[in-house]
Amino acid sequence: MAEIPEWMTAIDPEEKGGPEILRPVRRPVPGPGPGQVLIRVAAAGVNRPDVAQRNGAYPPPPGAPSILGLEVAGEVVALGEGALPELLGQPVCALVAGGGYADYVAAEAGLCLSVPNTLSMVEAAAIPETLFTVWSNVYERAYAADGDRLLVHGGTSGIGTMAILLGRIFQVETIVTAGSDEKCAAAIKLGAAHAINYRSQDYVAEVARITGGKGVDIVLDMVGGAYVPRNLDCLAEDGRHVSIAVLGGAKAEIPIWKIMQKRLTLTGSTLRPRSVAFKTAVADEIASVVWPHVEEGRLKPVIDATFPLAQAADAHRRLDEDHVGKVVLVN
Repeated sequence: MAEIPEWMTAIDPEEKGGPEILRPVRRPVPGPGPGQVLIRVAAAGVNRPDVAQRNGAYPPPPGAPSILGLEVAGEVVALGEGALPELLGQPVCALVAGGGYADYVAAEAGLCLSVPNTLSMVEAAAIPETLFTVWSNVYERAYAADGDRLLVHGGTSGIGTMAILLGRIFQVETIVTAGSDEKCAAAIKLGAAHAINYRSQDYVAEVARITGGKGVDIVLDMVGGAYVPRNLDCLAEDGRHVSIAVLGGAKAEIPIWKIMQKRLTLTGSTLRPRSVAFKTAVADEIASVVWPHVEEGRLKPVIDATFPLAQAADAHRRLDEDHVGKVVLVN
């Protein structure tokens, strides 16, 4: 195995601002701590939380590196104390609390998933953040089951496309919203049962029409703000509303009587600050329930574009354009 260098290239901005602050810098190669592995990064996924961190709105949790990047794929090149010896030299993808936009990253061994030959490294790097998020929120917190109906806003985002793909596998009927007819068509092609252009259609009325007035069982919401009370109108009795981001506003006025009348559950979560033990439990469930579908080629992420690590600024700009699926940095 090649010698590990002392220094690496990373994207670690020292100020907050626009994409232009994402410039390559030199940083020490991290050493894997107890229970960790060191991964030589082949590719790293780009996600909305990275943009929020760049803007100063989503600082790393205590102990996490300031280098951006929450998911990677690559080869395990060193082991921390307690990490299983058989991991050394293995191709893995991993959820990390930070540090992914770099040549090397330390990752918790329990948050690594083996990369099967059905996936490229780019595809593998595009999986962990969205898969952990959708699985833990839709299938664990909202206990989605065969036959449920799910409404997802941002249907062609990384989260949205992953929700569609999982729904197709686990028989959850997925209805999405998107901002153009082209995006709606892309979502239908991926397997969404229905796609609503929120710019030209009232999604509340469309959900009522699609479901015959019953509503959906689950709403996965990344918007927040004024969307929340409208989402409640979309929910069936005993429906579950799961908030995972507040891109449209952190406050909402909620009709409590409607929650009582329809026996609704409002919940939500953020993944990054959760404990290693919690995320390891999620990884274990994904490994046993979802990963066989990955290994057999039935679950592949949608890749919109790739950029070299040094062009991380362009990758972030791509997130603000009409993209479908994931943007990935490659080393």
